[in-house]
Amino acid sequence: MNSNRQNEFAATLLRVALGVLYLAHVAQKVFVFTLPGVAGFFASIGLPAWLAYVTTAVELVGGIALLAGFQVRVAALVLLPFMLGATFAHLPNGWSFASPHGGWEYPAFWAVALAVQALLGGGAFALGTSGAAARQRQAA
Repeated sequence: MNSNRQNEFAATLLRVALGVLYLAHVAQKVFVFTLPGVAGFFASIGLPAWLAYVTTAVELVGGIALLAGFQVRVAALVLLPFMLGATFAHLPNGWSFASPHGGWEYPAFWAVALAVQALLGGGAFALGTSGAAARQRQAA
């Protein structure tokens, strides 16, 4: 397997993992914490409560887009500020996500993974073509 093909599969693996994680994250907000509960948490840390609903919707659409491979670079870039916001929201709790109320390590790592995904593109099996693979297919 050549390095270009390996890169395409690496981008796919990251994309699918991020998509699944986002959908699980949304399910947790909806079914475990409930949307009013998440809104209450947002309000408790000084954010507008309505932002919880926007965040959940963006994460749902973004997770589906990542999983399907649709506009992957755009989806990753749209999700990135939300994860950076989560990082800053958890900053006062310390580094470890195992800390009470969760630290900032996990959302920070997630933000980096989104930045990498935006740089790599959708990889193999994406609905839309992007990045180096698309340019190579067009040149062939």
